[in-house]
Amino acid sequence: MAASGAPERASGPAASADAMSRLALELRPAIAQLYADKDITQIPRQNFAVEVGGLVGREVEKRGATLNLLERRALISTLVAELVSQADSRRNGGVSETVEPEAPAAPVPDSSASPAPPAPAAERGAPDAAPAAQYANLAQPILQVAPRKPMSSTRNTIESAKTRIQPMVVERIDLSTAVKLDRGQLTHQIAELVSEILLEQKIRLNQREQRDLVEVLLDDMLGLGPLEPLLSDESVTDIMVNGPKQVYVERHGKLQLTDVKFRDNQHVMNIATRIVSTVGRRVDESVPLCDARLLDGSRVNIIIPPLAIDGPSISIRKFSKKGLTLDVMARQRNISDQLATVLKIASRSKLNILISGGTGSGKTTLLNAMSQLIDNGERIVTIEDAAELQLQQPHVVRLETRPPNLEGEGEINMRDLVKNALRMRPDRIILGEVRSEEAVDMLQAMNTGHEGSMCTIHANRPREALTRLENMVGMAGISLPGKAVRTQIAAAIDVIVQVSRMRDGMRRVTHVVEVVGMEGDVIITQDLFTYEFEGEEADGRLRGTFKSSGLRPHFTPKASYFGLDRPLIEAMT
Repeated sequence: MAASGAPERASGPAASADAMSRLALELRPAIAQLYADKDITQIPRQNFAVEVGGLVGREVEKRGATLNLLERRALISTLVAELVSQADSRRNGGVSETVEPEAPAAPVPDSSASPAPPAPAAERGAPDAAPAAQYANLAQPILQVAPRKPMSSTRNTIESAKTRIQPMVVERIDLSTAVKLDRGQLTHQIAELVSEILLEQKIRLNQREQRDLVEVLLDDMLGLGPLEPLLSDESVTDIMVNGPKQVYVERHGKLQLTDVKFRDNQHVMNIATRIVSTVGRRVDESVPLCDARLLDGSRVNIIIPPLAIDGPSISIRKFSKKGLTLDVMARQRNISDQLATVLKIASRSKLNILISGGTGSGKTTLLNAMSQLIDNGERIVTIEDAAELQLQQPHVVRLETRPPNLEGEGEINMRDLVKNALRMRPDRIILGEVRSEEAVDMLQAMNTGHEGSMCTIHANRPREALTRLENMVGMAGISLPGKAVRTQIAAAIDVIVQVSRMRDGMRRVTHVVEVVGMEGDVIITQDLFTYEFEGEEADGRLRGTFKSSGLRPHFTPKASYFGLDRPLIEAMT
């Protein structure tokens, strides 16, 4: 990956410390003679290292030696340090002024070792004295595997060092080789290079700062730059980038301003482009907004100028790695034990379920939790704009919409996918979110043998969810009387689950409503559970009760078919 040559595997005796030392002894006189008439101390250390690197490369090839990248760099670093030390000694009347780094170089994989900075010539004695000792001192592990944490007060120091050395790092690596390495290998090699450049530039960083600097450089090269610490923070559920200088996160249901900043608008754009390109999408002036996803399933929305006035905006809904279940939600008091039992029975009994709620209320999380009750023998087809559902069943087909290309062609929308899903012999269809004319096809699927289907919808109350569903059917351009549309909705939907994010940050199920049927032109519903607010605790958390209506559910016969009628009635009473 270095400019002086691509990484190679060391082989034969040249890989040993003794062989490297002998090679250094052979090259030292020739290189010293080339600079005999020059004042090395007046040559920029970076330029001098590049020149010596070129000479070493030619001499190594001439001798037919085999060195890998790290061994070659160690050899160059040793020669440069010795020559500079000798020049300083001559200039100061025999007193050497070598600069010792505060933190040693990073470890190398597969037992490759990087040399410590050499001692002054006067302390080394004879040239061949203890040659292997120069290479025996393994570097300290500044890149131990540990959980990523947000940077502390040293952020400014690290950012300043990054600004200075990043161009040098980019100049000295071969990007075409670097992208072929996994992150672990690249981390070790970048750490070695960073340690070398810090020594050249006389930038003093402690061990932790060097480690964080390497991580920041790698995040910029491979990851999402300043957002990586936030993505690693388990307490963060949402990340909102409002231009380069303002990044908010949601923790425990509350928004907080962070100290994370980007360099400028172009830096934000680079990260946005990296996100969308991994899922085959694009964002530019012709397509200024885009839905995408991260590799872990987190959902991303990006909108850029001219639509976003103050700079590119990135909104990330993080995918929870905890895998919430209904039992966990009951322990967290998002629902009660009895309500959890009813939801389990509703899912197991193959009811068609509509999950309703506002933005960020936890609709998808609840949908994931309820889907865990689906039998492993069923074939499930999921349809989403940006795939984020994480079903645990073995037989799942995941479908995702596609935006149009540059010519405005090739778009595949939700309705196209729902129609296609009906030809795929699904037992259940799960729609990430119903927001438009695909509602027609979803209702038809629910009414034609695909029982147990689920979907989410944006609405503030269960009755509003039914009204929105009716309006969406009208978007399809199908001319049907209002009563006919409502009749089809009443026949398709069995249960509506309303979720809400309350002012204490807690997400709770506020209503479980059963669709009973039609009476005249009106859809008839009955409440099974409601959340009744009672007050506020000393810590600011709301206090309330999940109250059962005590009514016998209309879907009891279906539950009886699956042998679940008795626990259903017990949960309701």
